[in-house]
Amino acid sequence: MHWKTLSSKYLFHDNWLTMRADVCERPDGKIIEPYYVYEFPDWVTAVALTRDRQVVLVRQYRHALGEVCLEIPGGCVDATDASLEAACARELLEETGYRFERIEFLCHTSANPSTNNNRMHIFLATGGEKVAGQQLDHGEDIDVLLYSTDEVKSLLRSNQIIQSMHVTALFYALERLGELSM
Repeated sequence: MHWKTLSSKYLFHDNWLTMRADVCERPDGKIIEPYYVYEFPDWVTAVALTRDRQVVLVRQYRHALGEVCLEIPGGCVDATDASLEAACARELLEETGYRFERIEFLCHTSANPSTNNNRMHIFLATGGEKVAGQQLDHGEDIDVLLYSTDEVKSLLRSNQIIQSMHVTALFYALERLGELSM
């Protein structure tokens, strides 16, 4: 079922997005052209719990939707990050000011494997303690909020968290924490 890439032409390149048009050959010989691929850096995110088991959520404006969204913290993996766990710890500290005793890998997912080449690596961070102020990137304006797991489940039920990969992360984490009944 794998396709063979015959050629690629880059149409756009920037820090946050690269777009290319591929010419592909399917196993049956059919040529698919152009096939557009969005190249993004890998992302990390965490369902982060403080020492007293409060869930750390962030609220920020998302310009593409024109809405203020409630999310879990995370961001891009940098070339200087020693590992995915290190990238997650860095993003948590930068966005929230919290450091965590344990960061456990849960899974990875893809926002859209038909067009995007990257993955979201999802973690469960526990034992969080506020140790610093936020160190936000240019253009970031993030409120840090704490919720109980019951409040987070209510937010999910009422569709108040809409970032699909964050919803996925929350369900994986709640399952790991024994907070979901099947």
